[in-house]
Amino acid sequence: MDHEKINEFLGRFVTDLGATEAAGSIAIGHRLGLYQALAEGPATPEEFAERTDCHPRYLTEWLRGQAAGGYVAYDPASGRFALTEEQAFCLADPNGPNVAAAFRFALGMLRAEPRIAEAFCTGEGVGWHEHDDDVFVGVDAFFRPGYVAELIPNWIPALHGVDAKLTAGARVADVGCGLGSSSVLLAEAYPRTTVVGSDYHRESIALARKKAAEAGVADRVTFEVATAQTFTGTDYDLVTMFDCLHDMGDPLGAARRVREALAADGTWLLVEPLASDRVEENFNPVGRLYYSGSTFLCVPNSLSQQGGYALGAQAGEAAVREVVTEAGFTRFRRAAETPFNVVYEIRP
Repeated sequence: MDHEKINEFLGRFVTDLGATEAAGSIAIGHRLGLYQALAEGPATPEEFAERTDCHPRYLTEWLRGQAAGGYVAYDPASGRFALTEEQAFCLADPNGPNVAAAFRFALGMLRAEPRIAEAFCTGEGVGWHEHDDDVFVGVDAFFRPGYVAELIPNWIPALHGVDAKLTAGARVADVGCGLGSSSVLLAEAYPRTTVVGSDYHRESIALARKKAAEAGVADRVTFEVATAQTFTGTDYDLVTMFDCLHDMGDPLGAARRVREALAADGTWLLVEPLASDRVEENFNPVGRLYYSGSTFLCVPNSLSQQGGYALGAQAGEAAVREVVTEAGFTRFRRAAETPFNVVYEIRP
């Protein structure tokens, strides 16, 4: 054996294990609002305890661990911890990357590890609704900033004629809407447009209705509990799906339902995780994130449903195009992409 390669691998292990253990502390920071509190200014653990109403001994360990991981800055001269402007943007701003939320949903999905291990042996599925509540809340909190940054400024303008339709007043179906963040964003940006969000997860829909009410758009955004194959309505100008087609057991049935629901000149905006059709090209840090999430969430959910598909989060464009084409669509193009997502414009 090559001992240098052994040490290199063990170095990777220490980094991974440290990050895995640190996930709990980061999730606590998100849950208790510690990052927002620290963004108010530098503090010693004792000062931070007064600011947060948390115990100083726990905060001492938490702050030191955060500093060791590069998530918090430390001034040895004053003994105070703080967030840099960049750290505050990423950790404390709900409209920033909100990376702490990702650890919350990651821990939530890992709580299903015994059931997922059993599913490896039986081949049975584990439905999205069977996961811990932190999965639903964390996914929404982490994915929302990406939609804020891209949906209205970039993705909608990348579609032929869609921005003009939405501005004039259009009918939109947001399928697999989860907690409704995408539905609300569309309604806020286009006051003349109405949106119907749908998701099979009843608890998510309840939270989506609350979000729409809080945003003041409940008169133009409604929600229903329905699958992607059974959502109601026809003659939609736009149907949207954000990071959900690959989770479905029957994406073909969903695509056929979208085809039926669209107006003759309508558009299907499909957002999926960015992936190459060549498996080896997905062996990178982003691919690793997606394969891990897919192992615990996407593939188990699709295997829990009828349909026979299990596309997974790294299905790639060719697999998506095949489903869309078989459903009867004739126009399919890659309209935009980010380091995490690819946006498809699909038309009848």
